Amino acid sequence: MSGHAYSVRAVPARPLAGPARRPRPLPALGVAALCLAGMALTWAVADLLPAGQVRDSLALRDFELLSRPHVDFAANALLHLLEPSLFIIWGLALVAAALARKRPRVALAVVAVLSLAPLTAEILKPLLAHPHLQIAGATHIAAASWPSGHSTAALALVLCAVLVAPVHLRPLVAGIGAVFATAVGCALLILAWHMPSDVFGGYLVASLWMALAVAGLRAADRRWPPARSSTRSGGVRAGARAVRAGVPQ
Repeated sequence: MSGHAYSVRAVPARPLAGPARRPRPLPALGVAALCLAGMALTWAVADLLPAGQVRDSLALRDFELLSRPHVDFAANALLHLLEPSLFIIWGLALVAAALARKRPRVALAVVAVLSLAPLTAEILKPLLAHPHLQIAGATHIAAASWPSGHSTAALALVLCAVLVAPVHLRPLVAGIGAVFATAVGCALLILAWHMPSDVFGGYLVASLWMALAVAGLRAADRRWPPARSSTRSGGVRAGARAVRAGVPQ
């Protein structure tokens, strides 16, 4: 055996899923900035531009024309799902699902989004109240209506459900959630509870807080990698070093 020479060929190291390879929080912060800019633009167009006020009121009147007894019944039933008591139950279910999957940081993010997004909507309503243009045939909407708390709550629930869901189920959850959030927005307009700009503003508030939550999760994962990922990546690094050094495993 001594007359034979053995050589160990170095195996190129694969990219590791360590902290340096984890998603950065900066793109999520960019999305949050876009949502904030969209909120400012939506409110300004609906409040300061006469053409924007006219289009907002005309769109509301068009949705009101869809009102029928059975349509109104379905719309009210849908919006009832977002009553405070039921909203808390949906939130607790999402938190429980995240904890069952051993994702406490995601559970904390869900609590933050479902608490801060509706709270933000309620704080902004009196601060940004403005009279709405009255169009013949359209119902008068109170001045303190932007953004819609119902549309904020609906999209916040949807986004949190997508965050909690396993990766392979996220497209399905996102699709069903998009239909739900859109239906809530249409129900609000058919029943003339809000202006179209109010509904869109609520969607942006929910998206803003989810983007901030995702940025926080990414920053935390980079600073304190989950134990399972750290152990696995550490073992891969040790194995790669051993192979390169020619040490049998």
